[in-house]
Amino acid sequence: MLFTQATNSNANLFQKYSLGTLRNHVLPTIWTLLSPINTYLDEKSLQLTEKCKNLQSDLNSLFNRTKRQKEDDYLQIITDIQNCPWKRQAEEYENFRAKLTSCCDAIQNFVVSQNNTPVGTNMSYEVESKRTIPIGENIFHMLPASQPFVEYPYNQCAVVGNGGILNNSLCGAEIDKFDFVFRCNIPPTNGNVSKDVGSKTNLVTINPSIIMLKYQNLKKKAEFLQDIATYGDAFLLLPAFSYRANTGPSLKVYHTLRESKARQKVLFFHPKYLKQLGLFWRTKGVDAYRLSTGLMIASVAVEMCENVKLYGFWPFSKTVENTPVSHHYYDNQLPKRGFHKMPKEYSQFLHLHMKGIIKLQFGKCET
Repeated sequence: MLFTQATNSNANLFQKYSLGTLRNHVLPTIWTLLSPINTYLDEKSLQLTEKCKNLQSDLNSLFNRTKRQKEDDYLQIITDIQNCPWKRQAEEYENFRAKLTSCCDAIQNFVVSQNNTPVGTNMSYEVESKRTIPIGENIFHMLPASQPFVEYPYNQCAVVGNGGILNNSLCGAEIDKFDFVFRCNIPPTNGNVSKDVGSKTNLVTINPSIIMLKYQNLKKKAEFLQDIATYGDAFLLLPAFSYRANTGPSLKVYHTLRESKARQKVLFFHPKYLKQLGLFWRTKGVDAYRLSTGLMIASVAVEMCENVKLYGFWPFSKTVENTPVSHHYYDNQLPKRGFHKMPKEYSQFLHLHMKGIIKLQFGKCET
């Protein structure tokens, strides 16, 4: 088993947190300590347990700083988190998933389908919301009849980011054991990197800018088809209706795969789902211009899966041991400045990890 179910037999050892002055200083948009966090119950060391319980408060304090947060401050908290035992908290998981479902309902709405987008729909773009696109027969017939994930809910799911922290991690074999593996932006998975990142892929996203720049709007069709062949029969997920400029390249991917009789199937992110998801995370303090693909997919995974583990999510320039880390495991190309709020997003992942909702892999995997 990749995850261990928690028990709360020691819960009475600890008193409830007193918010006190914390309530007056922590923004209402941040995770609050309304009840004891039972994720870190360790009979062997009450001192360690108390320190682990206080990490939520430490992270909130760092998150709420008006000045720019220092990378070393995050790394110190992560070092402390790594020393704390992790246990899945079923009640916390169900509560968080219920909130996501109430807001966004990924199962029904995260991909555009014939069921949620009938012919004649005048669909608004996610970001350019004043612009719309009419859904005629041509686009309608590109869509799945309904959500295509027939084995939902999946038991064990991995969301694999592209962080350089995956280099030399030896996580590949562990990742490939999951029931469903999500990846972002068609990263390389074959060759030498597979020992670190795995090769199994069930769903992978594609940023249309990759189609435009790397594959020259599919003038390099043969190279594109060769690259995606490594994903087997995975779903290819594109944000076709986030910006108007995304639509052409995304539809071109659909037609290219169909004409080439490729094994992969194309799906399109629903713009309304992404907009609602952005509002959901804004209430948690993530005020990015747009969410990162990683946070979008991790949110989907929580609704689709019973257990979620994240690999390759690391927005820092070095490890906790002070070793330099490239931005991606395959290159060091940095994202557009100010476009995503990576430290704030990562803080949310840390909160979810500490609450026993998801599990973060911070470094090398046990072999």
